[in-house]
Amino acid sequence: MNKNDVTDRARRAKKAGLIVGAAGTAKKDQALRSMADSLMEQRTAIMKANAVDMENARAQGLPAAFLDRLAITEKTIKSMADSILEVRALRDPVGEIIRAWTRPNGLLVGRMRIPLGVILMIYESRPNVTADASALCIKSGNAVILKGGSEALHSNRAIAGLLSDALERASLPREAIQLIDTPDKDVLYDFLKQDELIDLVIPRGGEGLIRAVAEHSRIPVLKHYKGICHVFVDADADPAMAESICFNAKVQRPGVCNAMETLLVHKDSAAEFLPAMIDRYRKAGVEIRGCEKTVHIVPDVRRATEEDWFTEYLDLILSVRVVDSLDQAIEHINHYGSHHTDSIVTKNVGNSMRFLREVDSSTVLVNASTRFSDGFQLGLGAEIGISTSKLHAFGPMGLEELTAQKFVIMGNGQIRE
Repeated sequence: MNKNDVTDRARRAKKAGLIVGAAGTAKKDQALRSMADSLMEQRTAIMKANAVDMENARAQGLPAAFLDRLAITEKTIKSMADSILEVRALRDPVGEIIRAWTRPNGLLVGRMRIPLGVILMIYESRPNVTADASALCIKSGNAVILKGGSEALHSNRAIAGLLSDALERASLPREAIQLIDTPDKDVLYDFLKQDELIDLVIPRGGEGLIRAVAEHSRIPVLKHYKGICHVFVDADADPAMAESICFNAKVQRPGVCNAMETLLVHKDSAAEFLPAMIDRYRKAGVEIRGCEKTVHIVPDVRRATEEDWFTEYLDLILSVRVVDSLDQAIEHINHYGSHHTDSIVTKNVGNSMRFLREVDSSTVLVNASTRFSDGFQLGLGAEIGISTSKLHAFGPMGLEELTAQKFVIMGNGQIRE
């Protein structure tokens, strides 16, 4: 694929996006139903394609966690189809007037949600993203250009092809879902220069991928570098609740971005809370790296370094710090965190409200696990990604975050004097 091919693909996506953006809810929902049905009907072909990717990945010696993300089973396909139907059932944001007011001269001014246009989605290993991103973009009136990792090439070809076919059956342009099916990085970099045709880039993967995309892109990039998530156990926390939340946040699925990486415990709770908590972690295979006060309470804990507080482990490793106050906990999170997800466990309403206001993260929880920072869990349907930068979205991104707002003005002959 040369530069002219790239520009042509982007132009066709732009044209298709305008058609999808003007389509009514019923037509988009028809396409989504067809997409979900196609996944189920073609599940054998999808799993055969995935088997090729899995065989190649094993031959390369890729780790078990990577293989887990890559694998497609009948359950995976059912989940993809269900996610598409969840998106289908959501309220269509396109065309919604979200605010309106009347000026002294009688002009009625409002703001209307509109599609962003063309989304370039770049992701690694998870073929389900192909279906999730396509569904969200079509429902929100956008076209999407998909660039999955080379390790999932056969899987993504199978899924994207049948999704494009489903669009055609619903009388929408198949070019609204396109797959870049070459591993050539220069082709991707050419797409990242199409700033007049592509409106937003969403990279979803490791920090290295996201930084490389941001470095080469002329198009606005939605960034999510790390998921350094914290749970703070306050002095007024319920111990049983705190233990349950902290264990779930770290152990339930440690290799994802909303898993806890650092546990903060108030000094007044630490001596009673930490020994049993750390013992439970160790029985689950978690390695603990603690501050000086943690080591004093549980002497055989490995001492944490400054680097540990900045580290997204994505593994059964946890750094633990005893803090003197709520202020110190918030200060630690805002200094070492990644603006992703942080939680407080407390019965103190005042402390919980301060934590909600002052922690500078895209998702902040009270008395709940960080694992709920997920578009599906928050009622968004599937999510297209999580933004840890504040323009134009912050946190898990669903349909509304794939729209912009334009001013619409209704008059009855007014002219400006």
